[in-house]
Amino acid sequence: MAKDGKNSKDLHAALTWEQMPDRMIVLIGLMGAGKTSVGRRLASALGVPFFDADEEIEKAAGQNVEDIFADYGEAAFRDGERKVIERLLAGPSGVLATGGGAFMDGQTRALIRDKGLSIWLHADLAVLMERVSRRDTRPLLRQPDPRNIMKTLMAKRYPIYAEADIRVESGVSSHTHAVEQIIFALKSRQQNP
Repeated sequence: MAKDGKNSKDLHAALTWEQMPDRMIVLIGLMGAGKTSVGRRLASALGVPFFDADEEIEKAAGQNVEDIFADYGEAAFRDGERKVIERLLAGPSGVLATGGGAFMDGQTRALIRDKGLSIWLHADLAVLMERVSRRDTRPLLRQPDPRNIMKTLMAKRYPIYAEADIRVESGVSSHTHAVEQIIFALKSRQQNP
């Protein structure tokens, strides 16, 4: 049972199978936006598989994302990421959580636009910083001024993220609330194509 008293059956009832998009739901956003947490809950509520792009990349490469970056650089990582996302988009419908930089790659963005339904989980700086400070697993933020790095990422990425099909606030409310917003947006999209 979720914190706000709703369980996944209540959420699932809000969107019937016939109303599900016939393509992969792709969550985009900055680190800390809740893509994995919201994605897992959304997939459960909809009764579809959940995929985490970073986990799939690690399985394919046989090493973790941080090591891939260190050993081969960002360009090689983005190539591998694009191939993994393309493979997932060609598979069964479900929910896919992508890394924060995936949608910034023009080719990956085009694949998502063509074969997926993109949902931007938007959050403000204070929320993102509070969430990412809980764990030291973000290589980009292992710098003297992580807040400034996050502000720079927001300035670069938010205009591109704004190209997503749907924008949902993933701020101070619960992840369950974000799932409800997504389901509402999906229903609205189906009713008003």
